Amino acid sequence: MPGRRSFIRNITLGTGALVSNVPLISEASTHNHYLPAGFNMSGYAAPKIDKVRIGFVGLGNRGPGAVNRISFIDGVEIKALCDKRPERLAVGQKILADKGLPKAKEYTGEDGWKAMCESKDLDLIYICTPWSLHTPMAVYAMKHGKHAASEVPIAVTIDECWQLVETSEKTKKHCMMLENCCYDFFELLTLNMARNGMFGELIHAEGAYLHDLLESNFKKGGYSDMWRLRENASRNGNLYPTHGLGPIAQCLDINRGDKMDHLVAMSSADFMMGETAKQKAKEDAAFYNEFVGKPYRGNINTTIIKTNKGKTIMLQHDVTSPRPYSRIHLLSGTKGIAAKYPEPARIAFGHEWIKPEEMEALYTKYTPPIAKKVGEIAKQIGGHGGMDFMMDWRLIDCLRNGLPLDQDVYDGALWSSIAPLSEASVAKKSSSVEVPDFTRGNWKTNKPVNLTLDGGGTTNVRPVASKQE
Repeated sequence: MPGRRSFIRNITLGTGALVSNVPLISEASTHNHYLPAGFNMSGYAAPKIDKVRIGFVGLGNRGPGAVNRISFIDGVEIKALCDKRPERLAVGQKILADKGLPKAKEYTGEDGWKAMCESKDLDLIYICTPWSLHTPMAVYAMKHGKHAASEVPIAVTIDECWQLVETSEKTKKHCMMLENCCYDFFELLTLNMARNGMFGELIHAEGAYLHDLLESNFKKGGYSDMWRLRENASRNGNLYPTHGLGPIAQCLDINRGDKMDHLVAMSSADFMMGETAKQKAKEDAAFYNEFVGKPYRGNINTTIIKTNKGKTIMLQHDVTSPRPYSRIHLLSGTKGIAAKYPEPARIAFGHEWIKPEEMEALYTKYTPPIAKKVGEIAKQIGGHGGMDFMMDWRLIDCLRNGLPLDQDVYDGALWSSIAPLSEASVAKKSSSVEVPDFTRGNWKTNKPVNLTLDGGGTTNVRPVASKQE
């Protein structure tokens, strides 16, 4: 819809400042005020698929682990593997061979993923590629009759978020962002407790991605073609919001009873990445000189969001500073509070954190059915302590039983949109930026995430011989 998008590029913010010269902010507009709602994918149950035929694209950092996890789930066929580097296909094939599973069809080259999406014998495309490819691949998959599941973030611009929403609605194909942190054990516990009113009315929530990746980002061969460093060298905001945001957004019923209204974001200066690039250039001038003098993002970004119901969310992003890993995961309500980090996780209903035995009682009472059913075997199979496997199992179980997904296209679009929206706010001296309503009003009646496994929970897991990596 070129007319719509060119209109959007010329709108102004409430401050009256013309935004056409600010990267990404022109797309962060009131698009939903002018575009009628399409078919509502929230709560949509696609036709059952008895045997889910999967094609994986991207066999670098995340892809092989996904192939391994899925290989333990009954009711699936791993039919295709794709990577632009032919040598990476052998990694996936070895996983299948070690499990006694049939060899998958291979696709390679820059456009191999397109041929895979065009194949007639696939139901789901599972995307584990660099960020910039997530939306193009998911859109292409849906347009060719496939459900799409993508690593995070599923989009990097607001325009891409709308492409995903519109394509999913038009094709009635699921488009799930694979936010694994929604399936971690404490996050599931607190979601179920929030559903049962244990924290009272939630007032405030905090999430983050605080992970020292400085060495990884500058490591030659760490990420294909140094793609992640390039993201950090050209954008300034909260570039990776979804791990911290996804679980707390579910607790707050965002898109399902409440919506994000507006945000402000502020970044520190860069105190480390530019200097690291200079040091690396001394070791390998031919390679690293292209990264010297770049406008690296600030070391830490803090983004504050206000919801339609007056609740607040604080998000932080820091993948540079030397610090312990944390996603914060804090929920504060009228009756209590939960905080995951620094571990061990804690809960309080007054001035003091409850005792360990009381925590154990809460786990016994409020651990939801998905964790009770596959939690222990998920720990054996692995994937960030088991949450990756629970996510994969839940996706497959929903597809096989014709159930709505826990994370729909609106969630993926909204959670991913915080990156470009935060960039827009930072670029305008932390001005307030409106958050688009990707549901176009359906948030008022959409149902909360279902934790009961009603109609599902039937998918079995193959025996695990020994603890997996």
